[in-house]
Amino acid sequence: MPRVVVLEDDEDLRAILCELLDLSGAEGCVSAGSLAELERKRVEALGCGLAILDINLGAGVPSGLDAYRWLRDNGFAGRTVFLTGHARSHPLVREALELAHVQVLSKPIQSRVLLSLLGDGPHGTGTS
Repeated sequence: MPRVVVLEDDEDLRAILCELLDLSGAEGCVSAGSLAELERKRVEALGCGLAILDINLGAGVPSGLDAYRWLRDNGFAGRTVFLTGHARSHPLVREALELAHVQVLSKPIQSRVLLSLLGDGPHGTGTS
């Protein structure tokens, strides 16, 4: 099972996601609430095999798409899944949907869907 990096601005949701992933066999969970925090955890984050990124991290701050670009620019080779509570018509969601080899899943994410992400290959499609 891969190590997972979770970028989510809601602290409670981030803690629940990491706890569920840990209990389900992930090798570990690197938790961050912002791009700045993710950058501070660079070594741990870049060593993960799966990134679960909230698309919208709040007004006026870098988005999950910015985090995706930072991860890729710094050599992240794992799989990326975006989470969103927004409609597919939201500009950030539309941008994420245009990226190759990523998934965009709606929040709240069902636990079975989250757990299926651990078993997929590097660019698997998961269950949605």
